[in-house]
Amino acid sequence: MFGTNRAKEYISIATDTAKINIECKGVWKINTIAVIQTTFDRYINKIDKSVVFDCKNMNDFDSSGMLLLIDFKQRVLDKGYSVDIINLSQKQQMMIELLQKSYKKEPLPKPKGGILERIGENTLKSIKTSKKFFSFLGEMAIASFRVLAKPTLFRLPETVYHIEKSGLNAIFIIAITSMLVGLVIAYQSIVQLAKFGADIYVIDTIGIAITRELGPLITAIVIAGRSASSYTAEIGTMKLTEEISAMRIMGFDPMNMLVIPRVVALIVVMPLLIFFSDIMGIAGGMFATKLQTGISYDFFIQRLSEVMDSTQYILGIIKGPFFAIIIAITGCFRGFLVTEDTESIGIETTASVVYAIFFVIACDGLFSVIYTEFNL
Repeated sequence: MFGTNRAKEYISIATDTAKINIECKGVWKINTIAVIQTTFDRYINKIDKSVVFDCKNMNDFDSSGMLLLIDFKQRVLDKGYSVDIINLSQKQQMMIELLQKSYKKEPLPKPKGGILERIGENTLKSIKTSKKFFSFLGEMAIASFRVLAKPTLFRLPETVYHIEKSGLNAIFIIAITSMLVGLVIAYQSIVQLAKFGADIYVIDTIGIAITRELGPLITAIVIAGRSASSYTAEIGTMKLTEEISAMRIMGFDPMNMLVIPRVVALIVVMPLLIFFSDIMGIAGGMFATKLQTGISYDFFIQRLSEVMDSTQYILGIIKGPFFAIIIAITGCFRGFLVTEDTESIGIETTASVVYAIFFVIACDGLFSVIYTEFNL
């Protein structure tokens, strides 16, 4: 016999020439399994032959007791010896069969590969994602042609809803952000220009920098943080709950239902938001200029109208639809990449914001090169 006197109330272990006999007796419940497991743990390393668990004298039990018995059986099997469980009641047999269906060993952690292996895995993953992206673009293009050929397929109510959600609801944060950027540009420019007695040129700097570059870029970054993440989370949740599969079964095209309204909504609203951002950015710069140099608001506006023409404003507004397409497509595409794992929603939402901002900045850089080449 092995174990303490209390342990003998629940388990006794004996050996003979053929097998090790383990008698399970007494009450195997949540409040007794600690003592039972401690006894078995002390003996497990001594097992060197097949084991028989006899449950004839097990008076009472619950699921925790049966799970402990399953665990004992698995540990003996892992040592390479056979296991028999005998004299189970019908209730015990049913519970064990039910628990064994969901019983799983803790998987061993996957060993980390070397740097070359990780580079290869990431490269293959990027290639697969690129293939899915081009497939997504193809499906969206086909759906767009269908809508152009048959305008009645266009979902106007959904588009108006996303115009309000992605546009009107973002006005406040865009106003605050643009005004602060205008303030910063004005303060930094004044400090440098004052050294040369050229304070007046701060107006030129604010007007051109805001309308041509910073207004569109700040607006796009804010919308990427709001809308790209929102699109990914919404579509990802719908995919996780199999709503998108239900759409396809009912004959609805997810591209027409989910993607096109979001893309069109951003294309419509982005130029308007950039115009509003330009106004707030210039207003912030004008306020800072008044505080620092004493230049009146009337003179600021007059000087701004002299040094700026509509070209600077138009060059900034042109970027709006391109930024909108990048943000909407990135957000929707990442939503369709969500798997059945809820963790993937967070992963893809984060990725959508990161990639949307990256591609927006890259697109802005491309516009700068084009404008420079054409002396615009």
